[in-house]
Amino acid sequence: MPDTIDQLPTPSLVVERSTFDANVAVMSAAHPGASLRPHVKAFKSTALAKELVAAGHTNFCAATVREVEGMAEAGLGTDLLLANQSLDVRRLGALAEGGHRITVAIDSQETIDAAVAGGIKEVLVDVMVGMPRCGCNPDDAGRLADAARAAGLEVRGVMGYEGHLMMASAEKKAGAVEKSMADLLRAAEMVGAAEGIVSAGGTGTYDVNVWANEIQAGSYCLLDSDYAKLDSPFEIALTVMGTIISRNVNGWAVADAGLKSLGMDHGDPTWPGGDLFFVADEHTVLVDPDATMSIGDRVRLLPGHLDPTIARHREMWVVDGEKVVDCWPVDLRHW
Repeated sequence: MPDTIDQLPTPSLVVERSTFDANVAVMSAAHPGASLRPHVKAFKSTALAKELVAAGHTNFCAATVREVEGMAEAGLGTDLLLANQSLDVRRLGALAEGGHRITVAIDSQETIDAAVAGGIKEVLVDVMVGMPRCGCNPDDAGRLADAARAAGLEVRGVMGYEGHLMMASAEKKAGAVEKSMADLLRAAEMVGAAEGIVSAGGTGTYDVNVWANEIQAGSYCLLDSDYAKLDSPFEIALTVMGTIISRNVNGWAVADAGLKSLGMDHGDPTWPGGDLFFVADEHTVLVDPDATMSIGDRVRLLPGHLDPTIARHREMWVVDGEKVVDCWPVDLRHW
């Protein structure tokens, strides 16, 4: 274990412990216990998940079979949901046979058939509530639930992701989320699980979605510069630390963290020290006209998108100021 951040290899993921703790405390106060189903796709680490269990959350959701599998193998989560469609859930069926409570999302006859073939016993009907991705038409939810029950599955309820509203303005968000959730609640009635699970939401709607009985938020605990644009109580806890490896008299400095260490689908990272020119495979070129940076200096880059950034790394280094206090393996990557 390195003692201080200047001993860390670069590029590295660095988590500010105090900021992480504050983010977790805010969300846990808003959605205590089972009213929050943290989404492990955001952080992909069983060590971090243990921190959320300590905060009172025992149900989790995930986007990949590997994420669910890893959580079960670590003994984390009394109720694990694959909040995504998969046509091969045999590995999860084996876990269910071993005593783990595993639920998968279905939105078609094919995903129902896959759940049965994989040995899964419990499902949620995934409903499209406005974001053009997975999920059945709300009016088709009852038929799918009937088909799932006819195939021997228990339908626990419904889920729907209003992801198209996560970054909406505060003025638009509340009414638009209510409309999306009206579709989800109508589907829940048709499914016949009005008293069952109604799972929805995320970091961007956690405070306005009062219709779901569990919120699938994950990014809140570490955050990224995209979510930081919202007026929310959460702050960025995770940065990608690089080292200045070159500087040029024409006014730029080069850090050793590039495309292979940063998720770029939401745009360039930001740098508290100023602007940047561009990001290349192994390099981020920072604007430094006043030559404020020297070779060997450390720089903290704020990624635009948390999830794919973390997936590029093997661990997160937890720090208290300059002191390294822990290391969280990123052990839920891949498929």
